[in-house]
Amino acid sequence: MTTLSQIAWDDTVLPFQLDRSDVRGRIARLDGVLEEVLAQHNYPPIVEALVAEVALLTAMIGQTIKLRWKLSIQVRGNGPIRILATDYYAPAAEGEPARIRGWASFDPERLDESAAPFSQIGDGYFAILIDQGEGTLPYQGITPLAGGALSACAETYFAQSEQLPTRFEIAYGRSILPGQGERWRAGGVMLQMMPKTPGAAREGSGEAGLLRHSDILAGEEDENWVRANVLLDTVEDMELIGPGVELTNLLVRLFHEEAPRVFDPQRVEFGCTCSEERVRSSLAIYSAKDIGHMTTEDGKVTADCQFCGAHYEFDPASLGFEATIEPDGTPKEAGDA
Repeated sequence: MTTLSQIAWDDTVLPFQLDRSDVRGRIARLDGVLEEVLAQHNYPPIVEALVAEVALLTAMIGQTIKLRWKLSIQVRGNGPIRILATDYYAPAAEGEPARIRGWASFDPERLDESAAPFSQIGDGYFAILIDQGEGTLPYQGITPLAGGALSACAETYFAQSEQLPTRFEIAYGRSILPGQGERWRAGGVMLQMMPKTPGAAREGSGEAGLLRHSDILAGEEDENWVRANVLLDTVEDMELIGPGVELTNLLVRLFHEEAPRVFDPQRVEFGCTCSEERVRSSLAIYSAKDIGHMTTEDGKVTADCQFCGAHYEFDPASLGFEATIEPDGTPKEAGDA
Protein backbone atom coordinates (compact mmCIF):
# COMPACT_ATOMS: atom_id res chain seq x y z
CA MET A 1 0.00 0.00 0.00
CA THR A 2 1.26 3.51 -0.82
CA THR A 3 0.52 6.14 1.82
CA LEU A 4 -0.65 9.67 1.05
CA SER A 5 2.47 11.11 2.69
CA GLN A 6 4.64 8.95 0.43
CA ILE A 7 2.78 10.19 -2.65
CA ALA A 8 3.21 13.78 -1.51
CA TRP A 9 6.86 13.78 -0.52
CA ASP A 10 8.88 11.04 -2.21
CA ASP A 11 11.27 12.34 -4.89
CA THR A 12 10.80 15.88 -3.63
CA VAL A 13 13.02 18.72 -2.42
CA LEU A 14 11.31 21.19 -0.09
CA PRO A 15 12.97 24.61 0.45
CA PHE A 16 12.50 26.29 3.84
CA GLN A 17 13.65 29.24 5.93
CA LEU A 18 14.18 29.43 9.69
CA ASP A 19 13.10 33.01 10.31
CA ARG A 20 14.35 33.31 13.89
CA SER A 21 17.90 32.18 13.12
CA ASP A 22 18.06 33.46 9.50
CA VAL A 23 19.08 30.01 8.26
CA ARG A 24 17.85 28.66 4.95
CA GLY A 25 17.57 24.99 4.12
CA ARG A 26 16.36 22.12 2.00
CA ILE A 27 14.75 18.89 3.09
CA ALA A 28 14.57 16.08 0.57
CA ARG A 29 13.40 12.51 0.16
CA LEU A 30 14.30 10.27 -2.80
CA ASP A 31 12.78 6.91 -3.62
CA GLY A 32 11.76 6.10 -7.19
CA VAL A 33 14.41 8.33 -8.72
CA LEU A 34 17.12 6.43 -6.83
CA GLU A 35 15.75 3.13 -8.09
CA GLU A 36 15.87 4.39 -11.67
CA VAL A 37 19.39 5.79 -11.31
CA LEU A 38 20.66 2.50 -9.89
CA ALA A 39 18.61 0.27 -12.17
CA GLN A 40 20.69 1.40 -15.13
CA HIS A 41 23.67 -0.49 -13.66
CA ASN A 42 24.54 -3.56 -11.62
CA TYR A 43 26.61 -2.09 -8.79
CA PRO A 44 27.66 -3.86 -5.59
CA PRO A 45 25.79 -2.54 -2.50
CA ILE A 46 28.79 -0.52 -1.31
CA VAL A 47 28.87 1.37 -4.63
CA GLU A 48 25.09 1.79 -4.64
CA ALA A 49 25.32 3.38 -1.19
CA LEU A 50 27.73 6.07 -2.41
CA VAL A 51 25.67 6.73 -5.55
CA ALA A 52 22.58 7.12 -3.33
CA GLU A 53 24.44 9.57 -1.06
CA VAL A 54 25.82 11.72 -3.86
CA ALA A 55 22.45 11.72 -5.67
CA LEU A 56 20.74 13.05 -2.55
CA LEU A 57 23.40 15.74 -2.12
CA THR A 58 23.04 16.68 -5.79
CA ALA A 59 19.26 17.06 -5.49
CA MET A 60 19.50 19.36 -2.45
CA ILE A 61 22.40 21.45 -3.74
CA GLY A 62 20.97 21.72 -7.25
CA GLN A 63 17.70 23.09 -5.92
CA THR A 64 19.56 25.64 -3.79
CA ILE A 65 21.26 27.36 -6.72
CA LYS A 66 19.52 29.68 -9.20
CA LEU A 67 20.15 27.22 -11.98
CA ARG A 68 19.26 27.69 -15.63
CA TRP A 69 20.70 24.40 -16.88
CA LYS A 70 22.95 21.90 -15.08
CA LEU A 71 24.79 21.28 -11.81
CA SER A 72 27.18 18.35 -11.60
CA ILE A 73 29.02 16.69 -8.74
CA GLN A 74 32.16 14.71 -9.51
CA VAL A 75 34.12 12.68 -6.97
CA ARG A 76 37.43 11.20 -8.06
CA GLY A 77 39.81 9.12 -5.99
CA ASN A 78 42.69 6.67 -6.21
CA GLY A 79 40.84 3.89 -4.36
CA PRO A 80 38.76 1.00 -5.69
CA ILE A 81 35.86 3.41 -6.33
CA ARG A 82 37.41 5.78 -8.84
CA ILE A 83 34.59 8.04 -9.99
CA LEU A 84 31.16 9.11 -8.77
CA ALA A 85 29.32 11.49 -11.09
CA THR A 86 25.85 13.03 -10.96
CA ASP A 87 24.00 15.68 -12.95
CA TYR A 88 21.02 17.78 -11.85
CA TYR A 89 19.07 19.52 -14.63
CA ALA A 90 16.91 22.49 -13.71
CA PRO A 91 13.21 22.29 -14.61
CA ALA A 92 12.58 23.28 -18.22
CA ALA A 93 9.61 25.39 -17.13
CA GLU A 94 7.84 26.40 -13.92
CA GLY A 95 5.94 23.50 -12.42
CA GLU A 96 7.96 20.83 -14.24
CA PRO A 97 10.26 18.35 -12.43
CA ALA A 98 14.01 18.64 -12.20
CA ARG A 99 15.95 15.69 -13.60
CA ILE A 100 18.86 13.78 -12.09
CA ARG A 101 21.19 11.02 -13.29
CA GLY A 102 24.33 9.35 -11.90
CA TRP A 103 26.96 6.67 -12.41
CA ALA A 104 30.10 5.22 -10.84
CA SER A 105 33.36 3.66 -12.00
CA PHE A 106 35.09 1.13 -9.77
CA ASP A 107 37.61 -1.71 -9.74
CA PRO A 108 35.76 -4.84 -8.53
CA GLU A 109 39.01 -6.71 -7.86
CA ARG A 110 40.19 -4.08 -5.35
CA LEU A 111 36.80 -3.41 -3.74
CA ASP A 112 36.41 -4.34 -0.07
CA GLU A 113 32.66 -4.65 0.43
CA SER A 114 33.06 -5.05 4.19
CA ALA A 115 34.69 -1.62 4.54
CA ALA A 116 33.04 1.77 5.06
CA PRO A 117 31.93 3.03 1.63
CA PHE A 118 33.78 6.38 1.82
CA SER A 119 37.09 4.64 2.60
CA GLN A 120 36.94 2.91 -0.80
CA ILE A 121 37.33 6.21 -2.67
CA GLY A 122 40.82 6.88 -1.31
CA ASP A 123 42.57 10.21 -1.78
CA GLY A 124 41.17 12.61 -4.33
CA TYR A 125 38.78 15.50 -4.71
CA PHE A 126 35.13 16.53 -4.55
CA ALA A 127 34.04 18.97 -7.26
CA ILE A 128 30.89 20.92 -8.03
CA LEU A 129 30.45 22.18 -11.59
CA ILE A 130 27.76 24.68 -12.63
CA ASP A 131 26.90 25.16 -16.29
CA GLN A 132 24.26 27.80 -16.99
CA GLY A 133 24.09 26.91 -20.66
CA GLU A 134 24.95 28.51 -23.97
CA GLY A 135 26.71 31.85 -23.79
CA THR A 136 28.11 31.34 -20.27
CA LEU A 137 31.37 30.04 -18.85
CA PRO A 138 31.08 26.95 -16.61
CA TYR A 139 32.11 27.34 -12.96
CA GLN A 140 34.04 24.68 -11.06
CA GLY A 141 34.89 24.46 -7.36
CA ILE A 142 37.11 21.72 -5.92
CA THR A 143 37.85 20.58 -2.39
CA PRO A 144 39.91 17.60 -1.15
CA LEU A 145 38.21 14.46 0.09
CA ALA A 146 38.08 14.76 3.88
CA GLY A 147 35.76 14.32 6.84
CA GLY A 148 34.85 10.67 6.35
CA ALA A 149 31.72 11.22 4.23
CA LEU A 150 30.64 12.82 0.96
CA SER A 151 28.31 15.09 2.95
CA ALA A 152 31.33 16.38 4.91
CA CYS A 153 33.11 17.09 1.62
CA ALA A 154 30.10 19.09 0.45
CA GLU A 155 30.14 21.09 3.69
CA THR A 156 33.83 21.84 3.17
CA TYR A 157 33.20 22.89 -0.43
CA PHE A 158 30.69 25.55 0.63
CA ALA A 159 32.94 26.78 3.44
CA GLN A 160 36.04 26.97 1.24
CA SER A 161 34.60 28.07 -2.11
CA GLU A 162 31.58 30.15 -1.04
CA GLN A 163 32.35 30.97 2.62
CA LEU A 164 28.87 29.71 3.50
CA PRO A 165 28.53 27.60 6.67
CA THR A 166 26.62 24.51 5.54
CA ARG A 167 25.41 21.35 7.30
CA PHE A 168 24.01 18.13 5.87
CA GLU A 169 22.26 15.42 7.86
CA ILE A 170 21.39 12.50 5.60
CA ALA A 171 20.32 8.86 5.75
CA TYR A 172 20.03 6.24 3.05
CA GLY A 173 19.64 2.50 2.72
CA ARG A 174 17.55 -0.34 1.36
CA SER A 175 14.09 -0.64 2.89
CA ILE A 176 10.96 -2.72 2.46
CA LEU A 177 7.62 -0.93 2.48
CA PRO A 178 4.32 -2.78 2.92
CA GLY A 179 3.27 -4.40 -0.33
CA GLN A 180 6.55 -3.56 -2.09
CA GLY A 181 9.91 -5.18 -2.63
CA GLU A 182 13.22 -4.02 -1.23
CA ARG A 183 14.42 -0.73 -2.70
CA TRP A 184 16.72 2.19 -1.99
CA ARG A 185 15.45 5.25 -0.14
CA ALA A 186 17.30 8.38 0.97
CA GLY A 187 16.41 11.50 2.90
CA GLY A 188 18.24 14.50 4.24
CA VAL A 189 18.27 18.04 5.55
CA MET A 190 20.58 20.81 4.36
CA LEU A 191 21.14 23.95 6.47
CA GLN A 192 22.97 27.02 5.22
CA MET A 193 23.74 30.37 6.83
CA MET A 194 24.07 33.49 4.70
CA PRO A 195 26.49 35.62 6.79
CA LYS A 196 26.00 39.37 6.52
CA THR A 197 29.68 40.09 7.09
CA PRO A 198 31.82 36.98 6.42
CA GLY A 199 34.90 36.85 8.60
CA ALA A 200 36.76 33.94 7.12
CA ALA A 201 40.38 33.47 8.08
CA ARG A 202 42.97 32.56 5.49
CA GLU A 203 43.89 29.49 7.50
CA GLY A 204 40.97 27.39 8.67
CA SER A 205 40.77 25.59 12.00
CA GLY A 206 39.45 22.34 10.55
CA GLU A 207 41.17 19.23 9.22
CA ALA A 208 44.23 20.09 7.07
CA GLY A 209 43.59 23.81 7.60
CA LEU A 210 40.11 23.74 6.03
CA LEU A 211 37.53 26.32 7.09
CA ARG A 212 34.87 25.66 9.72
CA HIS A 213 31.76 27.67 10.56
CA SER A 214 33.53 29.35 13.49
CA ASP A 215 36.11 30.74 11.04
CA ILE A 216 33.31 32.45 9.10
CA LEU A 217 30.66 33.45 11.66
CA ALA A 218 30.84 35.51 14.81
CA GLY A 219 28.54 36.89 17.50
CA GLU A 220 24.78 36.43 17.07
CA GLU A 221 25.14 34.73 13.69
CA ASP A 222 27.39 32.06 15.20
CA GLU A 223 24.93 31.54 18.09
CA ASN A 224 22.02 31.16 15.65
CA TRP A 225 23.96 28.68 13.54
CA VAL A 226 24.98 26.55 16.52
CA ARG A 227 21.41 26.50 17.84
CA ALA A 228 19.97 25.34 14.51
CA ASN A 229 22.59 22.58 14.33
CA VAL A 230 21.84 21.39 17.86
CA LEU A 231 18.20 21.00 16.88
CA LEU A 232 19.13 19.11 13.71
CA ASP A 233 21.24 16.74 15.81
CA THR A 234 18.01 15.31 17.25
CA VAL A 235 16.75 13.96 13.90
CA GLU A 236 16.52 10.18 13.48
CA ASP A 237 17.34 8.23 10.33
CA MET A 238 13.81 6.86 9.94
CA GLU A 239 12.41 10.40 10.13
CA LEU A 240 14.66 11.40 7.24
CA ILE A 241 13.99 8.37 5.07
CA GLY A 242 10.26 8.14 5.81
CA PRO A 243 7.69 7.70 4.43
CA GLY A 244 5.82 7.65 7.73
CA VAL A 245 6.78 11.25 8.61
CA GLU A 246 5.77 14.03 6.24
CA LEU A 247 8.51 16.55 5.47
CA THR A 248 6.51 19.51 6.78
CA ASN A 249 5.77 17.69 10.03
CA LEU A 250 9.45 16.86 10.43
CA LEU A 251 10.41 20.50 9.99
CA VAL A 252 7.95 21.52 12.71
CA ARG A 253 9.22 18.76 15.01
CA LEU A 254 12.82 19.86 14.59
CA PHE A 255 12.61 23.61 14.27
CA HIS A 256 9.28 24.86 15.66
CA GLU A 257 11.16 27.30 17.94
CA GLU A 258 12.97 28.78 14.91
CA ALA A 259 9.76 29.73 13.06
CA PRO A 260 10.14 27.52 9.96
CA ARG A 261 8.62 28.78 6.71
CA VAL A 262 8.34 26.58 3.61
CA PHE A 263 8.31 27.42 -0.09
CA ASP A 264 7.12 25.57 -3.18
CA PRO A 265 8.43 21.98 -3.34
CA GLN A 266 10.45 20.76 -6.32
CA ARG A 267 9.76 17.34 -7.83
CA VAL A 268 12.75 15.30 -9.03
CA GLU A 269 12.76 12.59 -11.70
CA PHE A 270 15.36 10.42 -13.37
CA GLY A 271 16.38 11.86 -16.71
CA CYS A 272 19.21 11.47 -19.19
CA THR A 273 20.09 13.93 -21.95
CA CYS A 274 22.06 11.57 -24.16
CA SER A 275 21.00 11.29 -27.82
CA GLU A 276 22.36 10.23 -31.19
CA GLU A 277 22.70 13.89 -32.15
CA ARG A 278 24.79 14.68 -29.04
CA VAL A 279 27.12 11.75 -29.71
CA ARG A 280 27.58 12.87 -33.31
CA SER A 281 28.29 16.41 -32.12
CA SER A 282 30.95 15.19 -29.67
CA LEU A 283 32.70 13.29 -32.49
CA ALA A 284 32.59 16.20 -34.94
CA ILE A 285 36.10 17.37 -33.93
CA TYR A 286 37.78 14.16 -35.13
CA SER A 287 39.37 13.48 -38.51
CA ALA A 288 38.59 10.47 -40.69
CA LYS A 289 41.84 8.89 -39.46
CA ASP A 290 40.77 9.34 -35.83
CA ILE A 291 37.34 7.90 -36.60
CA GLY A 292 39.07 4.94 -38.23
CA HIS A 293 40.84 4.13 -34.96
CA MET A 294 37.43 4.08 -33.21
CA THR A 295 35.84 1.74 -35.76
CA THR A 296 35.15 -1.85 -34.70
CA GLU A 297 35.88 -4.98 -36.75
CA ASP A 298 32.21 -4.91 -37.76
CA GLY A 299 32.73 -1.55 -39.43
CA LYS A 300 30.78 0.46 -36.84
CA VAL A 301 31.59 3.20 -34.35
CA THR A 302 29.77 2.48 -31.09
CA ALA A 303 29.08 4.54 -27.98
CA ASP A 304 27.40 3.71 -24.68
CA CYS A 305 25.94 6.25 -22.25
CA GLN A 306 27.50 5.80 -18.82
CA PHE A 307 24.40 7.23 -17.14
CA CYS A 308 21.48 5.37 -18.74
CA GLY A 309 23.17 2.56 -20.68
CA ALA A 310 21.82 3.62 -24.08
CA HIS A 311 23.79 2.05 -26.95
CA TYR A 312 24.49 3.88 -30.21
CA GLU A 313 25.97 2.59 -33.48
CA PHE A 314 27.17 4.76 -36.38
CA ASP A 315 28.51 4.41 -39.88
CA PRO A 316 32.04 5.84 -39.54
CA ALA A 317 31.67 7.62 -42.90
CA SER A 318 28.99 9.82 -41.31
CA LEU A 319 31.19 11.01 -38.42
CA GLY A 320 33.80 13.71 -37.91
CA PHE A 321 34.61 16.85 -39.84
CA GLU A 322 35.61 14.79 -42.89
CA ALA A 323 32.34 12.84 -43.09
CA THR A 324 31.37 11.79 -46.59
CA ILE A 325 27.74 10.81 -45.96
CA GLU A 326 24.82 12.27 -44.01
CA PRO A 327 23.42 10.47 -40.93
CA ASP A 328 20.64 9.06 -43.15
CA GLY A 329 23.22 7.55 -45.53
CA THR A 330 22.86 10.00 -48.40
CA PRO A 331 26.10 11.43 -49.90
CA LYS A 332 27.33 14.73 -48.47
CA GLU A 333 27.44 17.56 -50.95
CA ALA A 334 30.70 19.44 -51.41
CA GLY A 335 31.06 22.29 -48.93
CA ASP A 336 28.68 20.79 -46.34
CA ALA A 337 31.42 19.73 -43.91
